[in-house]
Order: sequence, then structure tokens, then C-alpha cells
Amino acid sequence: MAGPSPWLPSSLLATWFGSGLLPGAPGTWGSLAALPFGLVILWLGGPIALALAAALIFALGLWASAVYQRGLDRKDPGEIVVDEVAGQWLALLPTALDPLGVVLAFVFFRLFDILKPWPASWADRALSGAPGIMLDDIFAGLYAAAATYGALWLWSQA
Repeated sequence: MAGPSPWLPSSLLATWFGSGLLPGAPGTWGSLAALPFGLVILWLGGPIALALAAALIFALGLWASAVYQRGLDRKDPGEIVVDEVAGQWLALLPTALDPLGVVLAFVFFRLFDILKPWPASWADRALSGAPGIMLDDIFAGLYAAAATYGALWLWSQA
């Protein structure tokens, strides 16, 4: 069965304005599409605003992914990338708009999203529906934020 209309508000949010519908690696497209929004939020309001925005997009993502997934016979449809948006925004928190930090945050987030170290692997396997879609990327984003912070700290010590 095909997904819901791409023009529904829930679909626009779930696919992050269609980026999850691009061919190839939808998670990577979603993470890339999250960057400009996250960087603007970080620039305008700092890390607290970005953390609040990540929490808001997590809550909205629970709704949007549940609506999008309804009627589909897939546990975690690849085109749903709002989870990548929330996780990528968390990964950006320690960057302070440093270009190296932004690249590291993107690379670390994609790495942890793919590898799914515990508890991301647990969330991916054990949870179903919207929580299962969203929560593993939150854990990946937290891991990526810690790795980005550590790498930037090491870089500053060199």
C-alpha cells in the first residue's frame, strides 16, 4: 500500500517536507535537510532554543509518524525522517556553529543512527509504532552530541 498523501500536514512533517521521499538513503537526506533549520535555530537562540526545538519536534514527530504509519504494513517506514531531524538537532547542540563541529555532528549522528548502540538498538527492536520510530534517533543524537563535544574538545587541546 502506498503512503498517505504527501501534502497532508502530518506527511510533510513525517517526511520533513519530502526529504524522506528522495531516492537512496532517506535517513541521510532527512539529516541533511534538518541541518539548515537546526543551524538557524542555534544561531538565533543558542543551544537552549535548539534543545527546546528538538523536544518540540520529537513530540510533533510522535504524532506525525503515528498518522503517517497508520495503514502501512511496515514497522519503521524509511521515508519517515522526522526522527532524524530530532536526533540531528540534538547532535548539533555542542557545535556553537563551528563548521568542523557541524560536520562532526552530522557524521557522528549518521554513524550512531546506523550502528544503533544500546539503548538505541533496544528502542529500535522493542518499541513499536511512533515511539519505536522516534526514540532510537534520540539516543543516536545524544551519543553524537557527546562524541562531537569530545572531538571538539580534543581538537581545541591540539
